[in-house]
Amino acid sequence: VQLQASGGGLVQVGGSLRLSCAASGRTVSRYNMAWFRQVPGKEREFVAAIRMSGSISYADSVKGRFTISRDRAKNTVYLQMTSLRPEDTAVFYCASTASVAIYQAANYDVWGQGTQVTVSS
Repeated sequence: VQLQASGGGLVQVGGSLRLSCAASGRTVSRYNMAWFRQVPGKEREFVAAIRMSGSISYADSVKGRFTISRDRAKNTVYLQMTSLRPEDTAVFYCASTASVAIYQAANYDVWGQGTQVTVSS
């Protein structure tokens, strides 16, 4: 099982990026898929998740700015990020779990390698 995250980069405040998480060995629509982010010295933080059912949850800090989605045909999960702020700067990770406890990083058993997002002011 492997998750391949991509799409990070350097963007100015107010800009947009779309992250992708391509899965192999696991069907994204049969698991709860999520994005977390982490900055040095801090714990990994929940950003957004899309459940097997299709229901979606977001962290309060990204509601209205980020959109998580999945493409069954491509077996890929996306995170569309708009109105980016300097505080969004982090390494973003995609993850997968069969657990219903989607907000805690410890409950995820498969992780992508991370992609750096840097928002410059």
